[in-house]
Amino acid sequence: MPIQIPDNLPAFATLEDENIFVIPENRAEHQDIRALKIAILNLMPDKIVTETQLLRLLSNTPLHVDIDLVQTSHVPKNTPQEHMLKFYKSFDEVKDNRYDGFIITGAPVEQMEFEEVDYWDELCRVFEWTKTHVYSTIHICWGAQAGLYYHYGVPKYLLENKISGVFLHKALDKNHPLLKGFGDTFFCPHSRHTEIRKEDVQKVEELEILCESEEAGVHIISDLSQRQIFILGHCEYDRDTLAKEYQRDIQRGLNPKKPRHYFPYGDVNAVPRFNWCCSANLLYANWLNHCVYQKTPYDLGKLEPISI
Repeated sequence: MPIQIPDNLPAFATLEDENIFVIPENRAEHQDIRALKIAILNLMPDKIVTETQLLRLLSNTPLHVDIDLVQTSHVPKNTPQEHMLKFYKSFDEVKDNRYDGFIITGAPVEQMEFEEVDYWDELCRVFEWTKTHVYSTIHICWGAQAGLYYHYGVPKYLLENKISGVFLHKALDKNHPLLKGFGDTFFCPHSRHTEIRKEDVQKVEELEILCESEEAGVHIISDLSQRQIFILGHCEYDRDTLAKEYQRDIQRGLNPKKPRHYFPYGDVNAVPRFNWCCSANLLYANWLNHCVYQKTPYDLGKLEPISI
């Protein structure tokens, strides 16, 4: 089944070129199907790149998925305002809707205190709203740190050196619905200046650590109902995303270290390894199928609130 997005969204042509089945809105309106309603709150600077990465992963199942793109009141500097006006909705425009799934991305504000972020109060409204209007929510990187802090009081810590690279992870609970089909280990990129510590998560009875890395630390955390999920890595990244971030930081004069376990033989001119693609697709397929589709009510008006 297809993923349903506007036919003039830049991601549409990209995904069609990759032989991913996408369907324009005007065609979907004539199909008598209860599509999964998924919304993405995109906090990343380059909205077009991030929305394409996530739509690619959400399209890799037999499920029909209907997408809403959501923004905060913060005006992005790296995405044309025309694009935002055409394809994105404000939170006020969607706050009366109910969704089967919701994704909150990362944001380049992790070195700031949460309360210093100019849209923090707005984001707190979203966090609270997901407890009553969304069946299952995925939080990514800084979005995961912010969600853990808001919902459970779990703090973040500033790292001496940025974690950047592709790291090996161990699955701690291979029977968990999110990890169905995973092997003992898998790879995932990380790119962040802060961390969540295992001992702080373990203090919260409602949370379970699903996988971790010896080098990058805690990676995926879920509440016991699988309705609040926190992913510290960036499995949605493209092959060249870390390379572009590395070159960007060089141009800014930040003297960054090379992403670890990423460039073959440490050669920054070589094509980077792309060894997390399969696990990324499997993770999002598991989320849509086992944590959303199998459990969300057919009538979203009967959605039960989350108790945190």
